[in-house]
Amino acid sequence: MKAGLIRQALRAHPWSFAGPFITQCLAAALVSGALGALRSLPSGTDLHEFAGVLVGLAVYLAAILVGVTMSSTIARQAQDVALVRAIGATPGQVRRAVAGQAAVIAVPATLIGVPLGAVGGRLWVESLATHGAAPAGTTFRTFGAALPIALAIVVGTSVLGALIAAIRPSRVRPAVALTDTAAPRRRIGPIRAGLGVLFVGGGITGSVAVSRLGADDAEQAVFFVLLAMCVGAGLLAPALLRLTAPFARLAGRTGVLAADNLAARAKAFSGAFVPLVLAAAFATIKIAVHTTAEHVTGHPEPAADVWLDYSGTAVYVVFATVAALTTLITVVLGRRRELALLRLAGATRSSALGVIVCEALVVTVTGLLVAAGAAAATLLPMLPTAPYLPPPVVVAGVLGVALVVTAGMAIPALGVMRRPAIASLGDGP
Repeated sequence: MKAGLIRQALRAHPWSFAGPFITQCLAAALVSGALGALRSLPSGTDLHEFAGVLVGLAVYLAAILVGVTMSSTIARQAQDVALVRAIGATPGQVRRAVAGQAAVIAVPATLIGVPLGAVGGRLWVESLATHGAAPAGTTFRTFGAALPIALAIVVGTSVLGALIAAIRPSRVRPAVALTDTAAPRRRIGPIRAGLGVLFVGGGITGSVAVSRLGADDAEQAVFFVLLAMCVGAGLLAPALLRLTAPFARLAGRTGVLAADNLAARAKAFSGAFVPLVLAAAFATIKIAVHTTAEHVTGHPEPAADVWLDYSGTAVYVVFATVAALTTLITVVLGRRRELALLRLAGATRSSALGVIVCEALVVTVTGLLVAAGAAAATLLPMLPTAPYLPPPVVVAGVLGVALVVTAGMAIPALGVMRRPAIASLGDGP
């Protein structure tokens, strides 16, 4: 039965697996490139230690983001899981089938991602030498065990994320599961809420502890502090979205419908919060460290140091951004029947799109507020003065987040609504 369930899921939801596939591919590339950089940069130097930190960041980031995107994809199959449970599938069979799905797409994604990572790592190491951050003549050398290491990380994190997503639908009674898919639960469970508070509190405590470290050690530890806060924000995101959703009602009738949709589907959107907040907050922290130092001293920092920090940060921010984008796309593609019903009830394509855009604005504002809070909680204990960000940087960051969220929601919605509404209803869940 397990093989049949895997094939059926891949056939019934092919586009929902595109997001995890892309994220898995990027994760493999990130791990491969970071391992190659570690082997290529001079050992016994600060640059080599920096490369070692990048390897650790790559592993942790891959574990979190691959798990998040895979979890969002499996969540789309809740009704299918309920149906196979109703015809006799055991919870163990469902979980093994879900794990098989994750492994099936993770293997080819890793095989593609590892050589791409070698190319990206080569370009990055060469750019360091070009900008004076690495000794002249430094060349990139591939890491021999990059493929098995990346494969273990990507497959392991994908399977783990899928199994976590399958815990409740595989154990709940089929009738209850079918009811949940028709009317999603509005409350988050006490375990999820408790873990969210625990991660956020741990991040804040870690930020205070980091403030007592030296500058170099603090910079290396700040990512893990921020990661804890972002995971906590992702766990608490359904509650946060339900708090901000009513503001959409200010937009009139379109906003009323958007507010109701967000309240009902807050848990689905929460999957995008971890990578979205991580990308925005991490970029803010890295930029603020340099701009604040320049603002206070009146002297720019060495260009080579700035390039080293910004170029490494850009890689991780792009990875997190892609994870957020693909998660949002997966959520919207799962709403094609809802959009079809809205149009059959009399809404035009433009008015239905207006609802999606209104939802995107609320998600954007909520994400920006959470990212600003996480960045402030991390920066304030670290810096001797208040952080300084040039206004153009702030505007660019706000527009960047808005662009990612709007593209991840409006573009797939437009694609879904190109088909006749009655045809979308006939596609099934």
